[in-house]
Amino acid sequence: MEIDECYNLGRITKPWGVKGQLVLFLDVDTPEDYRELDSAFVEEKGRLVPYFFHIDQLNGNRAVATFEDMTADEAARLVGHDLYLPLSLLPKLEGNKFYFHEVVGFDMVDSQYGPIGKLQQVIDNPAQPLFQIDNQGKEILVPVIDQVIDRVDRDKKTIFITAPNGLIELYMGEMNS
Repeated sequence: MEIDECYNLGRITKPWGVKGQLVLFLDVDTPEDYRELDSAFVEEKGRLVPYFFHIDQLNGNRAVATFEDMTADEAARLVGHDLYLPLSLLPKLEGNKFYFHEVVGFDMVDSQYGPIGKLQQVIDNPAQPLFQIDNQGKEILVPVIDQVIDRVDRDKKTIFITAPNGLIELYMGEMNS
């Protein structure tokens, strides 16, 4: 399994107890969906290594997990490593809901300006995610908020938006100068 075939589930944050338990931070919207999780890949030196465990406690985004056949010392060496699951395990989203990785490469169409470029990436900014759009070598940044996204057409790989007033014009002005 390669990292680009997986999504980041979270991170191992610290050891817990003396029986090979670890505290996991689950970087997901609904951690309770992962209560029955019994395995995940751990990134070690650029490779994904499968580990089996059971979740003993779940409190918000924090879980305490007992890793199989692992001493406390062995568990401690995994602290700071990221956890991954295969993309195939992500539930399918519909309508205007999407995973950031799913829409990279989609055409972007603004209700006022028409086609404005290809989506290069979604910048997962803590304050607010941003669409990073390539318009013939020029960058356009648009906030990823429900009020902006009109429609996601997965079949045509197109996202239709209504950008905030003046935003596209600001970038178009830069492009024409």
